[in-house]
Amino acid sequence: MTRRLPRLRIRVTDWPRRALVLTDTPDPDCTDCEGEGGIEHDYGDYETGEYAGTDWEPCTCWDDTRRWVVLPLPRHPRGLRRDDDRDPWAANGYSNEPPF
Repeated sequence: MTRRLPRLRIRVTDWPRRALVLTDTPDPDCTDCEGEGGIEHDYGDYETGEYAGTDWEPCTCWDDTRRWVVLPLPRHPRGLRRDDDRDPWAANGYSNEPPF
C-alpha cells in the first residue's frame, strides 16, 4: 500500500473568520472522481420522474475537512467596506463619461 501525500493549496476562507488556510485538494489522478473531488448523482421527482436536483458525494481521495489556518486576515473597518462596485464619485453611482 502506498502512502498518499497531501496536495496542499493556499486559499482564502470567510468562515468562521477571514483567513488564509492551507487545504487539501483532490487527487488529479483519481480514477473514481477524475480529480473533481466527488461524484454527482442526478435524481428525479418520485411522482413525475422529472429532474429534481443533484446530490454530491465526496470521493475518498480527498478530505475536505483537512485545513490549517496559516494567517488570520483582519476585517476592514466599517467605513472602508464596499458592498458594491459602483463609482462613489459619479452621479447616482454610475458614470456617463467615456474612459480615456
